[in-house]
Amino acid sequence: MIVKASITGVFKMILIIIGGIVVLRFIGQLLIAKRNMEEERKLNARQREAENERSEKLKNFGKVNIMGARNTRSSDLKGDVQDIEYEDVE
Repeated sequence: MIVKASITGVFKMILIIIGGIVVLRFIGQLLIAKRNMEEERKLNARQREAENERSEKLKNFGKVNIMGARNTRSSDLKGDVQDIEYEDVE
C-alpha cells in the first residue's frame, strides 16, 4: 500500500493539531478559573469566620464569665444541681 502525502492532507493534520492544542488550553484555563474561585470562596469563609470571632470578642471584652453549675446550659447537668444554704456564723 502506497501512501501519498498531499498538501490538503498536511494542512488538515496541522489544523487538527492546532485545534487540539487550542481546546486543551481552553479546558486548562477553565480548570484554573474553577480552582481560583474555590480558593477565593475558602478565603472569604475564613475572613467571615475571623470577623465573627473578632466581633464576638469585642462584644465580650471586659466582661467576666464565671463558669459554674448554674451557668451551664447542658441538659444532663440540670438534674444534678442542688442549692446549698449557708448559715451565718457569729
